[in-house]
Amino acid sequence: MDSQRTTTGPEPAASPPDVENCAHVETPIGAIAVVERDGRIVRLLWHSEAKRRQPQGQSEALDEAVRQLRAYFAGDLKQFDLPLAPKGGDFEHAVQKAMKAIPYGETRTYGDIARELGTYGQPVGQACGANPIPVIIPCHRVLSANGLGGFSGEGGVEMKIRLLKHEGGYPFLL
Repeated sequence: MDSQRTTTGPEPAASPPDVENCAHVETPIGAIAVVERDGRIVRLLWHSEAKRRQPQGQSEALDEAVRQLRAYFAGDLKQFDLPLAPKGGDFEHAVQKAMKAIPYGETRTYGDIARELGTYGQPVGQACGANPIPVIIPCHRVLSANGLGGFSGEGGVEMKIRLLKHEGGYPFLL
Protein backbone atom coordinates (compact mmCIF):
# COMPACT_ATOMS: atom_id res chain seq x y z
CA MET A 1 0.00 0.00 0.00
CA ASP A 2 1.29 3.47 -0.87
CA SER A 3 2.52 5.42 2.14
CA GLN A 4 0.56 8.48 0.99
CA ARG A 5 -2.76 6.64 0.77
CA THR A 6 -5.15 8.21 3.24
CA THR A 7 -8.10 5.84 2.98
CA THR A 8 -8.53 2.24 3.95
CA GLY A 9 -10.35 -0.59 2.23
CA PRO A 10 -10.13 -1.81 -1.34
CA GLU A 11 -7.91 -0.06 -3.85
CA PRO A 12 -9.71 2.67 -5.83
CA ALA A 13 -10.94 1.88 -9.32
CA ALA A 14 -8.21 2.99 -11.67
CA SER A 15 -7.95 4.19 -15.23
CA PRO A 16 -5.61 2.43 -17.64
CA PRO A 17 -2.02 2.73 -16.33
CA ASP A 18 -0.28 6.07 -16.85
CA VAL A 19 -3.48 7.81 -18.03
CA GLU A 20 -4.14 11.09 -16.28
CA ASN A 21 -7.71 12.19 -15.74
CA CYS A 22 -8.59 15.73 -14.79
CA ALA A 23 -11.64 17.41 -13.26
CA HIS A 24 -12.31 21.09 -12.63
CA VAL A 25 -13.96 22.60 -9.59
CA GLU A 26 -14.91 26.23 -9.08
CA THR A 27 -14.03 27.48 -5.61
CA PRO A 28 -14.09 30.81 -3.75
CA ILE A 29 -10.36 31.10 -4.55
CA GLY A 30 -10.85 30.42 -8.27
CA ALA A 31 -10.81 27.47 -10.63
CA ILE A 32 -8.87 24.40 -9.53
CA ALA A 33 -8.12 21.30 -11.55
CA VAL A 34 -7.52 17.99 -9.81
CA VAL A 35 -5.39 15.42 -11.64
CA GLU A 36 -5.66 11.68 -11.03
CA ARG A 37 -3.56 8.77 -12.27
CA ASP A 38 -4.07 5.10 -11.46
CA GLY A 39 -6.92 5.90 -9.04
CA ARG A 40 -4.90 8.36 -6.93
CA ILE A 41 -4.74 12.15 -6.84
CA VAL A 42 -1.33 13.29 -8.11
CA ARG A 43 -1.65 17.07 -8.58
CA LEU A 44 -3.79 20.11 -8.00
CA LEU A 45 -3.52 22.88 -10.58
CA TRP A 46 -4.23 26.52 -9.81
CA HIS A 47 -6.33 28.99 -11.81
CA SER A 48 -4.41 29.82 -14.98
CA GLU A 49 -2.89 26.35 -15.29
CA ALA A 50 -6.26 24.74 -14.52
CA LYS A 51 -7.93 26.72 -17.28
CA ARG A 52 -5.39 25.45 -19.80
CA ARG A 53 -6.06 21.84 -18.85
CA GLN A 54 -9.25 20.44 -20.32
CA PRO A 55 -11.31 18.13 -18.13
CA GLN A 56 -10.81 14.57 -19.30
CA GLY A 57 -11.77 11.11 -18.16
CA GLN A 58 -13.63 10.21 -15.04
CA SER A 59 -12.82 8.23 -11.95
CA GLU A 60 -14.11 7.58 -8.46
CA ALA A 61 -11.04 9.34 -7.05
CA LEU A 62 -11.74 12.49 -9.08
CA ASP A 63 -15.43 12.50 -8.21
CA GLU A 64 -14.57 12.17 -4.52
CA ALA A 65 -11.84 14.84 -4.71
CA VAL A 66 -14.27 17.32 -6.29
CA ARG A 67 -16.91 16.48 -3.67
CA GLN A 68 -14.41 16.94 -0.81
CA LEU A 69 -12.98 20.18 -2.21
CA ARG A 70 -16.50 21.62 -2.49
CA ALA A 71 -17.25 20.54 1.09
CA TYR A 72 -13.96 22.04 2.31
CA PHE A 73 -14.67 25.42 0.71
CA ALA A 74 -18.27 25.31 2.01
CA GLY A 75 -16.84 24.91 5.52
CA ASP A 76 -18.24 21.39 5.91
CA LEU A 77 -14.98 19.40 5.69
CA LYS A 78 -11.98 19.75 7.98
CA GLN A 79 -9.83 16.81 6.83
CA PHE A 80 -9.44 15.31 3.38
CA ASP A 81 -9.67 11.53 3.00
CA LEU A 82 -8.47 10.74 -0.51
CA PRO A 83 -6.09 8.27 -2.16
CA LEU A 84 -2.97 10.35 -2.85
CA ALA A 85 0.21 9.70 -4.82
CA PRO A 86 2.23 12.93 -4.75
CA LYS A 87 5.61 12.93 -6.44
CA GLY A 88 8.71 13.14 -4.32
CA GLY A 89 11.24 11.07 -2.49
CA ASP A 90 11.21 9.79 1.07
CA PHE A 91 12.02 13.20 2.57
CA GLU A 92 9.30 14.99 0.61
CA HIS A 93 6.81 12.29 1.61
CA ALA A 94 7.81 12.70 5.27
CA VAL A 95 7.19 16.46 5.04
CA GLN A 96 3.87 15.85 3.25
CA LYS A 97 2.81 13.47 6.02
CA ALA A 98 3.73 16.09 8.64
CA MET A 99 1.72 18.75 6.78
CA LYS A 100 -1.32 16.46 6.58
CA ALA A 101 -1.11 16.01 10.38
CA ILE A 102 -1.57 19.75 11.03
CA PRO A 103 -5.17 20.20 12.16
CA TYR A 104 -7.59 22.44 10.26
CA GLY A 105 -7.28 26.05 11.42
CA GLU A 106 -3.86 25.50 13.03
CA THR A 107 -0.36 26.25 11.84
CA ARG A 108 3.17 24.97 12.36
CA THR A 109 6.52 26.46 11.43
CA TYR A 110 9.12 25.05 9.09
CA GLY A 111 11.24 24.68 12.22
CA ASP A 112 8.54 22.67 14.03
CA ILE A 113 8.44 20.17 11.17
CA ALA A 114 12.25 20.19 10.89
CA ARG A 115 12.59 19.27 14.58
CA GLU A 116 10.02 16.51 14.16
CA LEU A 117 11.98 15.09 11.21
CA GLY A 118 15.46 15.72 12.65
CA THR A 119 16.54 18.15 9.95
CA TYR A 120 16.70 21.88 9.19
CA GLY A 121 14.01 24.38 8.23
CA GLN A 122 15.31 25.18 4.74
CA PRO A 123 14.82 21.69 3.24
CA VAL A 124 11.38 21.55 4.88
CA GLY A 125 10.52 24.86 3.19
CA GLN A 126 11.73 23.53 -0.14
CA ALA A 127 9.62 20.38 0.27
CA CYS A 128 6.59 22.51 1.16
CA GLY A 129 7.16 24.61 -1.95
CA ALA A 130 7.34 21.48 -4.09
CA ASN A 131 4.04 20.09 -2.75
CA PRO A 132 2.10 19.01 -5.87
CA ILE A 133 -1.27 18.74 -4.07
CA PRO A 134 -1.76 22.02 -2.17
CA VAL A 135 -4.93 22.54 -0.13
CA ILE A 136 -5.42 18.76 0.15
CA ILE A 137 -1.88 18.44 1.56
CA PRO A 138 -2.10 21.72 3.49
CA CYS A 139 1.25 23.44 2.90
CA HIS A 140 -0.54 26.76 3.54
CA ARG A 141 -0.56 25.80 7.25
CA VAL A 142 3.25 25.94 7.43
CA LEU A 143 4.78 29.30 8.35
CA SER A 144 8.22 30.77 8.91
CA ALA A 145 9.33 31.50 12.47
CA ASN A 146 8.94 35.24 11.81
CA GLY A 147 5.81 35.43 9.68
CA LEU A 148 4.00 33.84 6.81
CA GLY A 149 6.90 32.41 4.86
CA GLY A 150 6.37 31.73 1.19
CA PHE A 151 3.72 30.06 -0.86
CA SER A 152 4.38 28.58 -4.27
CA GLY A 153 0.74 28.41 -5.39
CA GLU A 154 -0.69 30.92 -7.82
CA GLY A 155 -1.33 34.15 -5.97
CA GLY A 156 1.63 33.61 -3.63
CA VAL A 157 1.36 34.71 -0.02
CA GLU A 158 -2.02 36.39 -0.63
CA MET A 159 -3.45 32.96 -1.51
CA LYS A 160 -1.89 31.49 1.63
CA ILE A 161 -3.63 34.20 3.68
CA ARG A 162 -6.97 33.49 1.97
CA LEU A 163 -6.69 29.78 2.78
CA LEU A 164 -5.69 30.48 6.40
CA LYS A 165 -8.57 32.96 6.78
CA HIS A 166 -10.95 30.37 5.34
CA GLU A 167 -9.89 27.97 8.10
CA GLY A 168 -9.96 30.62 10.83
CA GLY A 169 -6.19 30.30 11.27
CA TYR A 170 -5.45 33.94 10.48
CA PRO A 171 -4.63 36.50 11.84
CA PHE A 172 -2.20 34.54 13.93
CA LEU A 173 0.44 37.27 14.09
CA LEU A 174 -1.67 39.84 15.94
